Amino acid sequence: MENRPLEYDYTVAKMFMLTTIVLGIVGMSIGVFIAFELAYPGLNTIFGKTIAEYTAFGRLRPLHTDSVAFGFTVSGIFATWFYVGQRVLKVSMAESKFLMFIGKLQFWLYVAGVAAAVVSLFMGYTSSKEYAEFEWPIDIAIVVVWVLWGVSIFGLIGIRREKSLYISIWYYIATFLGVAMLYLFNNMEVPTMLATSPIGETGIGSWMHSVSMYAGTNDALVQWWYGHNAVAFVFTVPIIAMIYYFLPKESGQAIYSYKLSLLSFWGLMFVYLWAGGHHLLYSTVPDWVQTMGSIFSIVLILPSWGSAINMLLTMKGEWQQVAASPLIKFMVLASTFYMFSTLEGPIQAIKSVNAIAHFTNWIPGHVHDGTLGWVGFMIIASLFHMAPRVFKRELYSKGLMAAQFWIQTLGIVLYFTSMWISGITQGMMWRAHDEFGNLAYSFMDTVNVLHPYYALRGLGGIFYLTGFLMFAYNIYKTMSARPVEESELQNASPMGA
Repeated sequence: MENRPLEYDYTVAKMFMLTTIVLGIVGMSIGVFIAFELAYPGLNTIFGKTIAEYTAFGRLRPLHTDSVAFGFTVSGIFATWFYVGQRVLKVSMAESKFLMFIGKLQFWLYVAGVAAAVVSLFMGYTSSKEYAEFEWPIDIAIVVVWVLWGVSIFGLIGIRREKSLYISIWYYIATFLGVAMLYLFNNMEVPTMLATSPIGETGIGSWMHSVSMYAGTNDALVQWWYGHNAVAFVFTVPIIAMIYYFLPKESGQAIYSYKLSLLSFWGLMFVYLWAGGHHLLYSTVPDWVQTMGSIFSIVLILPSWGSAINMLLTMKGEWQQVAASPLIKFMVLASTFYMFSTLEGPIQAIKSVNAIAHFTNWIPGHVHDGTLGWVGFMIIASLFHMAPRVFKRELYSKGLMAAQFWIQTLGIVLYFTSMWISGITQGMMWRAHDEFGNLAYSFMDTVNVLHPYYALRGLGGIFYLTGFLMFAYNIYKTMSARPVEESELQNASPMGA
């Protein structure tokens, strides 16, 4: 009995895999629409003037960012945890009815929270804080979901058979603790239930509304301490957890340096928390805070590149696998985009560079080469690795996966190059002046110059969305294929991992 292989229960993992794909399609579709809306403003009324309020860029933009960050990405984090956690800790969810109940409860409350967030943002209820737009009732629901995930994490760790905690588990724990701390402090708010509207009416508008517990500069400081570290603990730390598990498993190679993984872990934990001040350069925030944000942003290159180089060196001597396996291509290019993004960000945090870059298209260009290339590619790769093992079916089409890789890579390149060029152009035109000290260009001059770059960004978005739809189709066909035993799955992944 002791020698029988452990049967893992992927029920909850499969549920979150589904929401990852669905919310990815929703968030990316909205992103493509609003990208073209900036290039062609008439699209705002494409569905009729009566609903133009709901298709305006300002209404849809937070829906796009939140559905991708807290929908697609967080679902991917949950899905991979309920797969990786069991395998690394050598324990099955089925061994604890309590943990299975908690996992399913977490899923259904999460889905209810996502639905409430979508409806409320469409209706215009927002706290107007970047990456923290949800009003207080939804914030409470999010806290409950997060606590339930913490119960699952520490519950599985508590009943594990494997004594050592693999580095991926460290990163998942850090994700849980980091987001919990950030979200609680930044979203402290006072509901205005007893307030009335300007015309003296009460209703949903009053009880959904709230005001921040912080004011002015203090509010900005807390917000960007949260905002930048949301990037750390949603877009960075858990994605590193994924690649430290899936790249070795898929390639058959051990991590290049376990010591480097630990050194990078503690470097990220300490340095990232102090870098948020670079979002507030040239503001009313004390100058020493701005300088500290810039310095720590530059120092952040070290642990970030430490992780990325460790990932790439894992493939040392096995680069032929990159040529042969589209799945490993996804992971290696994800690591490369991580390196690009974590060099570009610190450069933008330098005060002299920020004077040109701030409020320009270069900023979303930086964000998207990280989210599309690093986060998107790594979650896609993780789900591709998981699908044959979770559904006990061979992957439907490796050729479709390879085509998806190149289409999405082209989309990313079109996106960030168009935004780099337009952003730097934008910043230089805003600063240009004539011999009399007057601005050399009007606002509309800048808009006209940027139009082709906006259109090119939208085209890049179409390529990336097309690739993601191919991914969704590949997973769907995999789910509906002939069941096979796990022992047969040596041929289910491109490298037979």
